[in-house]
Amino acid sequence: MKLKEKVDYWLDIAQYDMETASAMQKSKRFLYTIFMCQQGLEKTLKAIHLQGFAKEAPPSHNLIYLVNLLNVKPKDLFLELMAELTTYYIEGRYPTYKQKLSVLVDKRMADRILKESMEVYEWLKSLLK
Repeated sequence: MKLKEKVDYWLDIAQYDMETASAMQKSKRFLYTIFMCQQGLEKTLKAIHLQGFAKEAPPSHNLIYLVNLLNVKPKDLFLELMAELTTYYIEGRYPTYKQKLSVLVDKRMADRILKESMEVYEWLKSLLK
């Protein structure tokens, strides 16, 4: 697979994940809204890394780590969101945490995270050539 095809692949599944986040919000599966936001941003970051360095990003789900590899300066709000999403992603993977998080994540929180994630997603896409 050529470099552009790989980048396009990451971007296609990132877009799918962001669309899935919106669908999860509509169906009131708020924890999955947040999970899919993290996934969409992670895959977009990996596409940018691949395009910029012509090699795959290291295997990580930590959005702060991944964005720092790119030598770009995100807004503080974007960094705060990436840190929050990384925490939810990691904790949400374990059954005992997932149950606790499901209670803590409500519609208003998921609305905010989805809105902010869409802003970060659009900013990240603007970094692509």
